[in-house]
Amino acid sequence: MDLVVSPALTIPAAELDWRFSRSSGPGGQHVNTSDSRVALSWNVAGSAVLSEQQRLLLQRRLKRSLVAGVLTVTASEQRSQLRNRETALAKLAALVADGLAPGPAPRRTTKPTRGSNYRRLDAKKQRGATKRQRQQPPAD
Repeated sequence: MDLVVSPALTIPAAELDWRFSRSSGPGGQHVNTSDSRVALSWNVAGSAVLSEQQRLLLQRRLKRSLVAGVLTVTASEQRSQLRNRETALAKLAALVADGLAPGPAPRRTTKPTRGSNYRRLDAKKQRGATKRQRQQPPAD
């Protein structure tokens, strides 16, 4: 089953690596005998569906989640392996989509207005005057 991240990006099922293990979650005694925990891995560094620019962007933005260029997500919230597979696919798609999303527009620096400068300096003078009034009068 291919993973559709966005209309422009679909990760083929051949690039996804599934691993299953016993989950420590809800399920009672059944959880001790079934492999319901899912670990889904995708090799970002060796993926054929990414352009070089996308690969570099993902490697830079997801560098804390990557181990040797491989992105791994786990899911063990559900009791069934099928639901955990769906959850893992959704987590991976969200991570990749966030990693490829455009960043915020750069902030344009502006000068403070004359009025805001005046108000800032006036507040500083008021604060200094308040502190001066709290001091002991000089001993003459």
